[in-house]
Amino acid sequence: MTYFSRRSFVIAASGITAATLLLPFADHALAQPAKGEPILLGAVIALTGPGAGLGGPERNGMLLAEKVINERGGVKGRPIKILIEDDGSKPDIAKSKAENLIYTHKVKALLGPSLTASTNAVAPLTNAEGIPQVCFTGLGPQIEYSYKSLFHALPPQQLNARALLEYATKYLRAKKVGILHDTGYGQVVMNNLKTVVSSYKVDIAAVEKFEVGATDVTTQAAKIKSANPDVVFVITTSPIPFRNVRQIRMTQPIVAAIGSATYEYVRGMGEFADDIVFAEFVVAEAPLPHQRVFVEYYRRAYPGVSPKNFDAAAWDAVHQIAAAMNKVGPDAPPDKIAAAMRVPYQGVFGQYNFAAEDMTGLTLNSYVFSKLTKGNFSRVPFTIQ
Repeated sequence: MTYFSRRSFVIAASGITAATLLLPFADHALAQPAKGEPILLGAVIALTGPGAGLGGPERNGMLLAEKVINERGGVKGRPIKILIEDDGSKPDIAKSKAENLIYTHKVKALLGPSLTASTNAVAPLTNAEGIPQVCFTGLGPQIEYSYKSLFHALPPQQLNARALLEYATKYLRAKKVGILHDTGYGQVVMNNLKTVVSSYKVDIAAVEKFEVGATDVTTQAAKIKSANPDVVFVITTSPIPFRNVRQIRMTQPIVAAIGSATYEYVRGMGEFADDIVFAEFVVAEAPLPHQRVFVEYYRRAYPGVSPKNFDAAAWDAVHQIAAAMNKVGPDAPPDKIAAAMRVPYQGVFGQYNFAAEDMTGLTLNSYVFSKLTKGNFSRVPFTIQ
């Protein structure tokens, strides 16, 4: 079975032109499958625990990228092989699994983790060794600015905060917002909301937080309801708060950050997966022009499944690492591979620039907004100026 159509699909990186990755689909038959000793990449992601709704799509995106790259000649003719480990959504396990990949398996680069706390646990290891790491979290703690081999496949949390406020104030005309967030990813976005909210004509009417992995947040949701906000931000990597908000008959619009925009979480929302707006990047039901081919053959690879943000980000991350190794050689020192990644890169998820201060180069106008209707996402017409 092949995943390719007779279209050209270009993965471009300014300064990085990996010929085997740039072949159009029509030339697929001309490519020689990769042979020889595999180039090992490591991945530590959340396949179980509260972050499993992220790790599953990330695994899909990585494995599809691995297959595509190897069918098109690999890196310098050699195949890549991604060793995927589950951290159970726990930072201590993420660190242990990363240590094994780095010191025992001698991986050339690391992908993940899925959650902010786990990224914080792993990044000092890759930084100490100079090993490239592309995490599936946005720029969070200030210390991440000092890590020279750490890159982010997701937007920085300040950008996520601004995206929420843009939609709430300029489309919904909200004057008061209530915020329900978890103590992990949600807390980091919340911290950034506090720093940027003064730029918008809106007040934060109430803030309630809950522990990551909480099974019921009805009490916190009720406190948000009593403040009578115009809009409710739910910032988490869990479907439970969305259910609880609707179960107490809160009728205000719900706007969510990218962390919960996955089909896995939508299934967890059950009958309450309706009329929720997400600030995100990939809507497979209405893909942007540069995303259409990826969506098409993702669906061929995984029948009955559509990709979203985390699948696309993982796909991009593998291709960016492969492109850098194709430029400097897979046996180059890790700091050389990391240096080769600090360039602009047009991905499926968005236009990256790993040389940017925020380690992504993503911009506010790269966001799209989607709305859930009967479990499906549809693009909401909205443009950030």
